[in-house]
Amino acid sequence: MSKTIFCKKYQKDLPALEQPPMPGPLGLKLQETISQEAWEAWKSHQTTLINEKHLDMSNADNRHWLLEQMELFFENKDYAKAAGFKALDEE
Repeated sequence: MSKTIFCKKYQKDLPALEQPPMPGPLGLKLQETISQEAWEAWKSHQTTLINEKHLDMSNADNRHWLLEQMELFFENKDYAKAAGFKALDEE
């Protein structure tokens, strides 16, 4: 049976990430506070942002901006969305 955590994105108990999604303290923090479902939603949104905004992930400023957007996404604050894109759960 998988471990559950209280997901700060969805504000309910959900299955936890099995391992940190990235190295370092941020990865550990995400594993403790973000559900697998929220992480999958972020990965999809992240891909949309990278493609729409033509982000070069070898550029430190672009990586920093994307990490800021990730934090806003998980905190349910006003994060960047793709122009004209509406996710199914936003209808």
